[in-house]
Amino acid sequence: MHPTVERVTQRIVDRSRGARRDYLGRMEAMRQQSPQRSRLSCGNLAHGFAACQSGDKDTLKFMNKANVAIVSAYNDMLSAHQPYHRFPDLVRAAAHGMGSVAQFAGGTPAMCDGVTQGQPGMELSLFSRDVIAMSTAVALSHNMFDATVLLGICDKIVPGMLIGALSFGHLPTILIPSGPMPTGLPNKEKQRVRQLYAEGKVGREELLETESKSYHSPGTCTFYGTANSNQLLVEVMGLHLPGAAFFNPDTPLRDALTRAATEQVIRLSRPNGGQLGLADMVTEKSIVNALVALLSTGGSTNHTMHWVAIARAAGILIDWDDFAELSAVVPSLTRIYPNGQEDVNAFHDAGGTPFLIRELLSAGCLHDDVETVVGPGLERYTQMPVLKGERLVWQPVPDGSGNTGVLRGADDPFAPDGGLRVLGGNLGRGVIKISAVAPEYHRVEAPAVIFHDQNDLEAAFMAGELDRDCVVVVRFQGPNANGMPELHKLTPYLGVIQDRGYRVALVTDGRMSGASGKVPAAIHVYPEAARGGPLSRLRDGDRVCVDAIAGRLTVDVPEAEWRRRSAAIQALSENRHGLGRELFGWLRKEASTPEQGASFFWTHDA
Repeated sequence: MHPTVERVTQRIVDRSRGARRDYLGRMEAMRQQSPQRSRLSCGNLAHGFAACQSGDKDTLKFMNKANVAIVSAYNDMLSAHQPYHRFPDLVRAAAHGMGSVAQFAGGTPAMCDGVTQGQPGMELSLFSRDVIAMSTAVALSHNMFDATVLLGICDKIVPGMLIGALSFGHLPTILIPSGPMPTGLPNKEKQRVRQLYAEGKVGREELLETESKSYHSPGTCTFYGTANSNQLLVEVMGLHLPGAAFFNPDTPLRDALTRAATEQVIRLSRPNGGQLGLADMVTEKSIVNALVALLSTGGSTNHTMHWVAIARAAGILIDWDDFAELSAVVPSLTRIYPNGQEDVNAFHDAGGTPFLIRELLSAGCLHDDVETVVGPGLERYTQMPVLKGERLVWQPVPDGSGNTGVLRGADDPFAPDGGLRVLGGNLGRGVIKISAVAPEYHRVEAPAVIFHDQNDLEAAFMAGELDRDCVVVVRFQGPNANGMPELHKLTPYLGVIQDRGYRVALVTDGRMSGASGKVPAAIHVYPEAARGGPLSRLRDGDRVCVDAIAGRLTVDVPEAEWRRRSAAIQALSENRHGLGRELFGWLRKEASTPEQGASFFWTHDA
């Protein structure tokens, strides 16, 4: 093992000792009560299988067969989740083939940041994760189940489902992906048209045609944002079947993997002699493995919040220093859009997650001594599934990458580090991802231009007011202010300013996610402006420095003047109502800091 990976892991173990012990104690107490439905009264149990066919009722009356809970984020509007409409029948049939039962336990909401981007609905997005966690817990609360399959794939859905399922960590659990849509319009062309639109050189009709050729069919979007980062991290944690993440939907292989996942989770259940649950697989070492995979692939910065929250749900305490220390030693092995021009389909075709895992294991960056849904160790996860006739088998990936422009071995990385840095200074604490940022922009110092709304930046851009060196500050965008929306609407405008030869950076207490690109962006900055953090004391023209090299986020204002300044007051009354935002007021009020997961499950003092 790489000594830094070992050191960070041990620090997490030591930091988490009390919380982890308490969590595992709760899970063991629940495990001792299994199968849960044996504790139900006759009336409880009759309600639990009243709608079942007679054969399933007979099976569930006895305690020696598994009942699998299906928790799904299906809806038929969103491309990533539309394929799940077929999965419950596949799961039920596979369960019946094992002499067991599967019940659709409950659904969770699934919203798409691509649809809500730049819209009021985006202000519900981050908190939908914790709503999904609660809805997953509600689905599992009937105590009817011996195992769980989670059908979810996108940004907040997988983290939310994992958080909820970890409250039932005594149950074996497998996440079943639906897969990415086939490749559409090349990313470089999409990016080009978006920038032309931002400059007013093409119209809405041409932009819509471009976007429609990019996002064109069932499946996840093919860029490497939060959704596809989810799948890769979950696979590296051993919670998918090996190699399952990136096969396209509605194919024979995808269906075979869904059936096989059901059969495997039944084998893991206590009625079938299994002893391990989700709690035994989400450990300090598997969490570190997820962080290593995130950093090695330049994955979504959203996971500096989501995986903190997932870890906390398992009694494991991680922070941004853990991310940064790992990032300094983990080699960058991929260039997937927006960090490069190839998409996740090209990554998968080049060797995909199995190749990546093999290379990271060989470099001593992943813990091999972990439990997975297919047994101990990650060696099985260096193999790719294939269909031979109707038989699903796994075979090793080739020794070399099939496309070194998107995936490389550990002996020839794209960069020696993972590109994620923590920034700190008199403007607060935040993170920056420089995977796609040219080295000459790793440090930008320029006068601040301050906005309280991303739409105001668009107006300033169109008026030519940003054609200069500047650090754009978009504040009052944190979880307590307005739910911390992603600010991708800013990306084309900032990219145009940089292309015009100006030095530009972004500083915000909001989010940019995995789709942040070539402009340096200090994000998730806290204490956030709405809580009186330093960003609230900035003024237009203050000289701000975003320095990813030294890890600094500072403003050059005399200390005496800085102390005298009062915080800017922004009521944000327009963010309190409309499109359901009035229902989320208490979530905004109670949300913890981004480094604590931006969750209302854990307080600011937790």
